[in-house]
Amino acid sequence: MTLLSAGHLGTDFANGTLPALLPFFVDRFDLSYTLAATLVLASAVSSSVIQPLFGLWSDRRGALWLLPAGVGIAGIGMALAADASSYWLVLVLVVVSGVGVAAYHPEGSKFAAYASGVRRASGMSAFSIGGNVGYALGPIVATPLVVAFGLRGGLLLALPCLAIAAALVATARFLAGFVPTAAQRARQAAGEDRRGAMALLLGVIGFRSLAWFGLVTFVPLWEVSLGHSKSYGNHLLALMLLTGGLGTIVAGPAADRLGRRPVLLASLVATGPLILVFVTVGGIPGAIALALVGVCVIGTFGVTMVMSQEYLPRHIGMASGLSIGLSIGLGGVAAVALGALADAVDLRAALYVCAAAPVVGLVLALPLPSSRRRARFEPEPVVP
Repeated sequence: MTLLSAGHLGTDFANGTLPALLPFFVDRFDLSYTLAATLVLASAVSSSVIQPLFGLWSDRRGALWLLPAGVGIAGIGMALAADASSYWLVLVLVVVSGVGVAAYHPEGSKFAAYASGVRRASGMSAFSIGGNVGYALGPIVATPLVVAFGLRGGLLLALPCLAIAAALVATARFLAGFVPTAAQRARQAAGEDRRGAMALLLGVIGFRSLAWFGLVTFVPLWEVSLGHSKSYGNHLLALMLLTGGLGTIVAGPAADRLGRRPVLLASLVATGPLILVFVTVGGIPGAIALALVGVCVIGTFGVTMVMSQEYLPRHIGMASGLSIGLSIGLGGVAAVALGALADAVDLRAALYVCAAAPVVGLVLALPLPSSRRRARFEPEPVVP
């Protein structure tokens, strides 16, 4: 699980550097909010649209090599994007990095499910912690590098990802030992796929992602618009991401003990009001509210991933690709729409939409069934 979580850290570290780089790209290429958000869309679409295809490939044939390849491509693409000479080259390299992210996640989450045993929500939370920490480290590492060395210093962002990719290559045989036998896979896949419940869950994930990607994209730019420095905005973004990692530690065990659905519902109830506090109050209360948004949203990423795997027990790679990929893809589209709204009205209006989105997600989540079926007692042969 440590290896898988480290790989998740590497891919999301590369992904997390983009919001921190956006203010520098805006200055360098004189970008509008819409063009800045288009970079987020490019990252989101490239790392999401093909993710279910990687999940399908993973379900049918297995693809352990995607783990190191995904981490390496994600890091190299984003590092080269930081020093690109034009906006359009940045866009292309962000897409390349996104493909690496798409390659890693379905295979990584499938192996995390294999290694988790019966405590799947706790195990998936451990897997998610790596991604959360990586995404939080992205702005923490990228900002001082770019401030000190200019955008060329962003080339150094590839080094952590390449180191993790090398570790995954070196331990590939060990990880392969977690692949279950055919009989074990048949037992794990017992039960019918519940496509209706999965469709509702994807709707919940989509609206949660609208709020999340709006905040990830515009928190630094919002703080700059209020007269604060780029570094201050990125520090707030990092705070939200780091506290989200702490939320993951709590949400996973809580979901194993109390149920996945109650934990998800509680997070959706709290998210909208907390965003409003951040926008309307600001200051220290706003920073605390933003940190709690991270707890509510990031803390339930692993929970919804487990729910998707339990709604589609026969296709857990595909389920992982859909739950992660759709959330990233819809979030990226939403970021561009919110960017257009910010250009047409102002950033405050875009952030108000972010506050409203979890309410719609809550309405969709209310009819969700339990993702776990009750175990049935069945006779077993006695082996002398």
